Amino acid sequence: MTSEGAAKTDPGSAADPYLGVSESAEGKRWLLREYDERQALTLVQRYGLPDAVGRVLAARGIDAGAADTFLSPTLRDLLPDPSRLRDMDTAAERIAGAIMNGEGVAVFGDYDVDGATSSALLRRFIEHVGGRCWIYIPDRLSEGYGPNAPALLELAREGASVVLTVDCGTAAHEPLAVARDAGLDVVVVDHHTAEAHLPAAIAVVNPNRLDDDSGEGHLAAVGVAFLLVVAVNRELRRAGWYADRTEPDLTQWLDLVALGTVCDVVPLRGLNRALVTQGLKVIQRRSNPGIRALANVAAISEAPAAYHLGFVFGPRVNAGGRVGAADLGARLLTTAVDDEAADLAKRLDAFNRERQDIEARVLADALDSLERNPPGAAVIAVGENWHPGVIGIVASRLKERFNRPACVISMNEDEGLGTGSGRSVTGVDLGANVIAARQAGLLSRGGGHRMAAGFTLAKAQLPAFCEFLEERVAARVAEVSIVPSLYMDGALTSGGANLELIDALERLAPYGSGNAEPRFVIPSARVSFADVVGTDHVRCSLESPEGGRLKGICFRAVDRPLGQLLLKAKGQPLHVAGRLRANSWQGRVSPQLFVDDAAAIW
Repeated sequence: MTSEGAAKTDPGSAADPYLGVSESAEGKRWLLREYDERQALTLVQRYGLPDAVGRVLAARGIDAGAADTFLSPTLRDLLPDPSRLRDMDTAAERIAGAIMNGEGVAVFGDYDVDGATSSALLRRFIEHVGGRCWIYIPDRLSEGYGPNAPALLELAREGASVVLTVDCGTAAHEPLAVARDAGLDVVVVDHHTAEAHLPAAIAVVNPNRLDDDSGEGHLAAVGVAFLLVVAVNRELRRAGWYADRTEPDLTQWLDLVALGTVCDVVPLRGLNRALVTQGLKVIQRRSNPGIRALANVAAISEAPAAYHLGFVFGPRVNAGGRVGAADLGARLLTTAVDDEAADLAKRLDAFNRERQDIEARVLADALDSLERNPPGAAVIAVGENWHPGVIGIVASRLKERFNRPACVISMNEDEGLGTGSGRSVTGVDLGANVIAARQAGLLSRGGGHRMAAGFTLAKAQLPAFCEFLEERVAARVAEVSIVPSLYMDGALTSGGANLELIDALERLAPYGSGNAEPRFVIPSARVSFADVVGTDHVRCSLESPEGGRLKGICFRAVDRPLGQLLLKAKGQPLHVAGRLRANSWQGRVSPQLFVDDAAAIW
């Protein structure tokens, strides 16, 4: 086996295209991740790792001092004292008091996966320890994002004295002021970027408050909610609540925490890594009827990994909020009844298919509009009555295509209002720019974080907003390359891409944001066989000049240049890049390359 890398002692190597590939079949420049050669060698020797794995770890900034917790992340080592977060003790005391006094506690959640899992976690915990709790998820179309005054007042009429806003609330100044005046105690549980002025809540638990020094700003909302559960449980224990009750094992709900963390695309490092690692173990026990039903409806037979959370479970949970009933995801993750879970999972699966159809139509319309109005530093696509439930996904697709910040705006001509959603690239803080636009009077609502944002604006303000955003991001986009890049972790022969290496790489999982799955190149590989499998996938067989054969699969590629290159190679040499996986078929396990890209060298 061979593996190549770029040592940090050669600073120019990282900028040079790897293997000379400046434009691949997918139109990308290949770059090799930098790593410290001595650091990699130390890791190999200390932990008995293959050279390639040591280099992957070093390229992700993991040194010998951090390797133990990275390779074996545990809550015992990484869970902080929840009291480190601002307002956490105030929130925990109030919620614990409400539980012990029999008060009604309502959870006002967002309609995405992070909001649904946060809501389900809090309700499951509160009801488990003897409290009264119910969930309210606003309708995306009629109510929009975040708390609104009519809904909060209705929760008060239903008997709530405490409302927990989860994955929202930090920017909801006016609605929370109304709630306070109505006598509601509101606790904000959020992770979105906060301004200096906080809303009228008895507690704002948000590690991204400007005055929060906990260092936990990387958490998804569900991670913050889990720390809140730890803190409330501690308060109940101190108060003697468990003197005649069994104290719960909080780890039983880490499946929800893992699902929300992965789907919110927060960095899978530190505490997040521990939450997902331990949560996947809970998921594999199939104890939550809702998650079990999702696995069944998606026909998942293997042990779920982070990939399944992000690309199989997550889109289905999201689908209710996007195109169906907003509360379906939270209901699915909360129910203890198998039949109800099965029915909800089927409904969400159907909504997900509908969402995919709508998304395809809106994306096509958005691309058509951009052909007529080519994008600048920021990609802004505007259409009439595009479904608000898919504009965030379409913004992601445009961001990936153009490798620059993208916003998609659905304009309601009757109301003269536009609903927008944006996604950003590394190096451009979209949330801060959207907040700045709101502060400048260009948006009626707006907020978010570095990589994603949402907003509402009047049609008359659209030109000014576009000009504002273009001016704000142009300098940053000029600094970060707009040429799409694909990062590699070295080169392997087809024979070196074996099951032993795959097993060693598994120690680096879970993969996701902040811990990309390793990608290797099989250089000068000859495609000895290639054909179409399924409707639009391409399978192939790769042979290195040194000998050895490796199976490859390229998904949804028939109509893409990559798929056509593989099909037409006919024994010609290609550099082929992808991720190694173990393929099980009829009781036999063999290595396989999930092909991401390729480059012709003839």
